[in-house]
Amino acid sequence: MESAKPWTEDAMSKMVAASRLWFAGFADACCLHRVVSLCLKSKKLSIRTGQCFLLNGFIFLGSILVLHLLVIPTLQWILPENCCQITSQDSCPFSSVLKLYSFLHFGLVQLLYVFWFYPLYIFSFILSAIWYSDIAKHGFAAMEGSQSTLEQPSSKNEAVALERKIETEKLVDLGGLMIGIGEQVYSILLLTFFFLEVYVLGFVPYIGKPLNILLLSWMYAYYCFEYKWNFTGVSLDKRLDFFESNWAFFAGFGNPCVLASFFFSPLVGYGVMAILFPLFVLTATSSRAEQAIFSEGRKKRDAGIGRLPIFYAADTLSMWVLGLFSLESREQLQEKKMH
Repeated sequence: MESAKPWTEDAMSKMVAASRLWFAGFADACCLHRVVSLCLKSKKLSIRTGQCFLLNGFIFLGSILVLHLLVIPTLQWILPENCCQITSQDSCPFSSVLKLYSFLHFGLVQLLYVFWFYPLYIFSFILSAIWYSDIAKHGFAAMEGSQSTLEQPSSKNEAVALERKIETEKLVDLGGLMIGIGEQVYSILLLTFFFLEVYVLGFVPYIGKPLNILLLSWMYAYYCFEYKWNFTGVSLDKRLDFFESNWAFFAGFGNPCVLASFFFSPLVGYGVMAILFPLFVLTATSSRAEQAIFSEGRKKRDAGIGRLPIFYAADTLSMWVLGLFSLESREQLQEKKMH
């Protein structure tokens, strides 16, 4: 009993530390006043954010609202599916007609989905992905605007010399460019496999939904912070190490976005997420999470929480796929040498 007591105390302290970090991440994600502040500093950011709201909120979600509140009730009035809508008799002499009406009603609704909602979903998905990157870029520029203004070169000659230096470094650092391309390919594979993992675990009985919420929270949190890390030049291994070492914080950060859209139908949930996601991208861009997490007070309180290998399965699969491609390229080179 005495030997079990330290173990339970250690587990409780870790749970308290994880809960504290989770709440800090949740609160950091909900600091939407930072979004307003950034939008006031950048006109381009305000326009892009407004376009996102217009496309995903007004057009996409508005179309779904019109379908359910206007189109479907009108079709039910024109093409009734129940006999009680036509006659008050106990027996229904219009059963064959009602079957036709039901078929036409179903077919017309499906045509709306095929020719309007699904193309609009694909269009919104592609365009929003481009806009998210623009929103993060303009948000980062707005946040760093005052600092970059202070750090501008004092003379025109210094500015020209600085530009030449940057161009020279870009030409010389081809190795760094290739590493960057490799990291991007690996990152795409990693997040793709992680998304498949989230999708599959959602079908696990009883614990599938809670696991789905947790993994989606991590995935959205990673997406939000990835824009910032790209702009600040954080390497992929440092990103993953920081993310997995502070898994409780990022679970809390991703929770608001996931919970706001999780309990709707897939199309409505996507529309809600597409509206909220750029806001959380901006809160991540302007977040001081690194400073807050590594502050001396919090380091002492939350020490020993441990690293959680969130991306272990996705990392293993990604490295296996990259290994297959490298093996194929080696075999092709050997064949060329033999010929």
